[in-house]
Amino acid sequence: MLIMALLVCIFTLSLIIHPQEVLESSRDGLLIWSNSVFPSLLPFFIAAELLIAFGVVSFLGVILDPIMRPLFNVPGAGGFVWSMGLVSGFPSGAKFTVKLRKQNKITQEEAERLVSFTNCSNPLFICGAVAVGFFHNVTLGLLLAFTHYSSNVVVGLIMRFYKSTASPSTETVSSHSVKAAVQAALYEQNNDKRPFGKKLGDAVTSSINTLFMIGGFIVLFSVLYRLLNVTGIIDYMAWFPSLILSSISYGSDLAFPWLSGFFEITVGNKLISDLASIPLLQKAVVAAFILGFSGFSVHAQVASLLAETDIRFSPFFFARWLHGIIAALLTYIFWQPLYIQRLEHPAVTGSTNESFIVIWETIHKQLINYGSFVTMVFLFLYILLITFYTTKEHTSSRDLF
Repeated sequence: MLIMALLVCIFTLSLIIHPQEVLESSRDGLLIWSNSVFPSLLPFFIAAELLIAFGVVSFLGVILDPIMRPLFNVPGAGGFVWSMGLVSGFPSGAKFTVKLRKQNKITQEEAERLVSFTNCSNPLFICGAVAVGFFHNVTLGLLLAFTHYSSNVVVGLIMRFYKSTASPSTETVSSHSVKAAVQAALYEQNNDKRPFGKKLGDAVTSSINTLFMIGGFIVLFSVLYRLLNVTGIIDYMAWFPSLILSSISYGSDLAFPWLSGFFEITVGNKLISDLASIPLLQKAVVAAFILGFSGFSVHAQVASLLAETDIRFSPFFFARWLHGIIAALLTYIFWQPLYIQRLEHPAVTGSTNESFIVIWETIHKQLINYGSFVTMVFLFLYILLITFYTTKEHTSSRDLF
């Protein structure tokens, strides 16, 4: 703890010494959050909260139980968490794993298995931001997406053996028929007596609370990375990645971008794409690792969510290393069949490739133009809901007396 206190003191002193860099990095992190992260994640978070409230997750839990238990040793409800993680990206898997754990739908061990493979980058980020936005290469996006999600499945299959002798959850079902699934959904609805308006309001406030936490970590790690960069500390830290890359005959120029990716995946992949002297295969392998590892910023977000429960962070941390290593290996293995051969026999023509680039640039432009507006509207709605709930609780407490 003394070391942590010392590091916090050094961090605080650095904030005072470099105020301009802190201001710029804070603004950059806040813009990323308000323009992209908030408007893209909020609809999924609200929809998922409502699906849980109306018993859809219980319905899917019965239907998917025969698939999820043999493969991943988790209840069928984990299929819902997995799908939300795939579609919306980090840290959705952790958020909804915590939700199921709080409702006692899964055990501690099942939650630790589930959170280890339900957190991944969403397809828009891999194919849009990384492949098209940074590398300007649609075919590379297909390769990175395939290796990222397939390695994620492998991680889930491996983590199924984590504490496999632990007792399963009480949500284990004996019947997997549609009738049993409907009964499970009705049972969930009968237990939740909240009216629709209350469910919707709770979904909005819960989602925005989570997004506030995510935004705080984005700004924090944006500042931390900038301080490490401006003080030159990160250059000294890069010697170890450089040593690893040299041992496998990879260019040492990849060391700094790779290390940057340990802190923030967007920065790391952008720096990798800017390297002109490094072969594309080497850049793709390191980029795949960064996508799988996901960066300490995401780790901190997940750790904050897990802290609300008894779910341990260490299995997730181990799984991120596993995901990064497997994704890098699969990228190297499938480089020839999924990238080189597709270049020789393209399924995507040059004009179509340009169309994908135009589509991504349009989406990115729309997020920049309207993302902050959407964020401000929902923040205003959030303030109204909090004010309404606070006033209502105050009135109810006064009536008691």
